[in-house]
Amino acid sequence: MTLRASQIPEYYIGVFARTIDQAMQHGAMSEILQAKELFAAAALILTFVAFYPYYRAILREETKPHVFTWFIWGVGTVIVFGAQLSDGAGIGAWPIGVSGLLTFGVAILALRKAADTSIVRMDWVFLVLAASALPLWFLTETALSAVIVLTLVDLLGFGPSVRKAYELPHEENALFFAIGAVRNAFVLLALEHFSWTTALFPAAVGVACLLFVALILSRRTIRAQ
Repeated sequence: MTLRASQIPEYYIGVFARTIDQAMQHGAMSEILQAKELFAAAALILTFVAFYPYYRAILREETKPHVFTWFIWGVGTVIVFGAQLSDGAGIGAWPIGVSGLLTFGVAILALRKAADTSIVRMDWVFLVLAASALPLWFLTETALSAVIVLTLVDLLGFGPSVRKAYELPHEENALFFAIGAVRNAFVLLALEHFSWTTALFPAAVGVACLLFVALILSRRTIRAQ
């Protein structure tokens, strides 16, 4: 390309402006990625903070987790983690993956210590639903179908706890679920790509945790009156 003398200043000004704009965009992207890394780190820390008292209670045989339920939750959470990664969730998916591993850990530790191994018909329904997630993903060629099913399974898992919290609110750990709600908020902020596939599970579970905490606290207040 040949430039006339009168065009040279304008050309270099344009190049300079584009260079500055690209540098600013790169800087903004770097800041966004750094913020997402911080949000992901916060979510990971809260995940361990939430699970630690539960692990300790199992080791002390103060609580007896329902092994079958925790195993189903572990399978579902790990599949959601894979679905999020496939849709570009990036670093925001890792707290979900770690949570899935810790959930499996609860089931395994409970089997070794003090476990509730009873199985009712609804447990098998949850297992079938969870097991259908991967075939649905394969048949529909979209991870969203699996995420929808597994989110439903996770939310239905609140059913027995809701009944118990209504009748015996002081026996439920409100702090555990409050931490879970905040953790999922950080997961959403850490996602590198927002879509129904990446955001549905943490958003739905986070809202469910908030509602569950509200139920516990309201029932405690009513019973105290």
